[in-house]
Amino acid sequence: MEGFEKVSIIEAVEVDDDDHNSNSKAVVAVVADLLRRFLAVQQRRAETYTKLKRGFTEYMVSGGDSAYQQVCSEITEDFNNCSKQVLEMESLFMKPDLCRDDLAHLLKDVQAYEKQKLYMTVTIQVLKKAGRPSERLVSHEHCRFKRPDEHECRHVHEITVAAGTEEAEADAEYDNALKEAIRGVQDAVTSINEHLEEVMYEIQALEGDE
Repeated sequence: MEGFEKVSIIEAVEVDDDDHNSNSKAVVAVVADLLRRFLAVQQRRAETYTKLKRGFTEYMVSGGDSAYQQVCSEITEDFNNCSKQVLEMESLFMKPDLCRDDLAHLLKDVQAYEKQKLYMTVTIQVLKKAGRPSERLVSHEHCRFKRPDEHECRHVHEITVAAGTEEAEADAEYDNALKEAIRGVQDAVTSINEHLEEVMYEIQALEGDE
C-alpha cells in the first residue's frame, strides 16, 4: 500500500506541474500579445501625427480653414480610439490572471506623455497660426475710405520708444511660449521612446519564455 500511495502522489504532482507550466505559458503568450498590440497602437499614433502635421502645413500654405478643421476632427477621433484601446490593455494587465501591475503603470505613463505631446503640439500650431505679434497682418476693415484707392488707416500711429518696447516684449513672450511648447514635445517624445524600449525588452524576455 505504501508503494502504491507514493506512486499516486508523484503522479499527481507531475500532473499539477504540467498544468502550472501550461498556464504560465498561456499567461506569457497573452502578455506578449498585449504588448505587441500596444506597439501597434503607438504606430497608429505616429501615423496620426504625420497626418496632423501634413494638414497643418497645407493650411499654412493655402489658408483652407474648413479642410484643416476636418483634419483636426479626424485626428481627434483617431487619438481617442488609441487611448481607449490602451486603457483596455491597462485594465487587462491588472486582472488577477495576469497580475502585471508594472506593465499597467508603464502604459499609464505613456498615456500621460502622449497627452502632454498632443497638448504641446496643438499649442505650437495655435502660436504659428497667430504668428509673431510684430509680423501679424493688419485688418483694414474699420478704416475710413475717402476714395477706393485711398483711405485713412486707423492703425497708423506715431512710432515711439514705448510702442517699440511693447512690441519687442510681445515678440519675446511669443518666442518663449513657442520654445517652451517645442521643448515640451521633445521631452514627451524622449520619455515615450524610453518607455517603448522597456516594452520591447519585455517582449524579448517573454518570447524567450514562450
